[in-house]
Amino acid sequence: MMESKRIQINTAGFVLKPEMPEIKALYETIKAQFEAKGIRVLLSSKSAKTIGKNGIEFKQMCEESDFLVSLGGDGTLLSLVRRSYLYNKPVLGINAGNLGFLADIKINEVDSFLDNLLSGEYRIDDRMMIEGFILKKNDKINFYAFNDVVITRPTISKMAKINSSIEGEWFNTYRGDGLIISTSTGSTAYSLAAGGPILYPLTKAFVMTPICAHSLTQRPLVVPSDFTIELDSPDEKVIVWIDGQDSYEMYVGDKLMIKGAAIGAKLLHKKKRSYFAILREKLSWGDES
Repeated sequence: MMESKRIQINTAGFVLKPEMPEIKALYETIKAQFEAKGIRVLLSSKSAKTIGKNGIEFKQMCEESDFLVSLGGDGTLLSLVRRSYLYNKPVLGINAGNLGFLADIKINEVDSFLDNLLSGEYRIDDRMMIEGFILKKNDKINFYAFNDVVITRPTISKMAKINSSIEGEWFNTYRGDGLIISTSTGSTAYSLAAGGPILYPLTKAFVMTPICAHSLTQRPLVVPSDFTIELDSPDEKVIVWIDGQDSYEMYVGDKLMIKGAAIGAKLLHKKKRSYFAILREKLSWGDES
């Protein structure tokens, strides 16, 4: 779903890609462009430290900003969306990386995009988020994910065995390297590499994609986002990865519960952004004839 309601454009909170030598100069240039348009710029303290600047705590930055800006690649944007999710702020991705499925504003487009932003020529996409928890004997680990949740074997010499239930009904036992549960946004990430389908990013659904399954009959499955998925490993410890960035160990008796979050993430885009054009460009799909 796309929102047409206008947002405040007074203050932007920035997070930068770490360990990128040219990020300081890029940030200084883009900060000047924002300020020239009358937009106040805040910088998270963690990002500020990497470029020798002063910043403010992430929580304060989110609270004071009208929208948030990721300057980096898709990984930087993924982290920002997940960490800022509870503040319900729109997130803009400026692409200083390579692939850019999510961070789609190029460096040379920033100035013109700001003009469009101030004149109301933009759109906000409501992207599905995953809400889940790992239930342990004496603990409960809550999390949100934007791209995917991956359950994988702990070592290369082990096979993962994963029981899955959907809406309380046992469905399948996956045997292999693991299982990916992705959102439609994440369908072009790890799930795609493992043979999963591409979903239009505003689709409200999970994709369950087995990783190197030990049976040729195991195939990706698309499940409505309002279904609850329950997963556990009956024999071995497994590793749970959240958006490929945070990891947790899950042991026999632990349970992983996943459902679609009640509120989606908000991504700020160009008004005429074409997802199909991005697919053609990024995946080098055929020539127009």
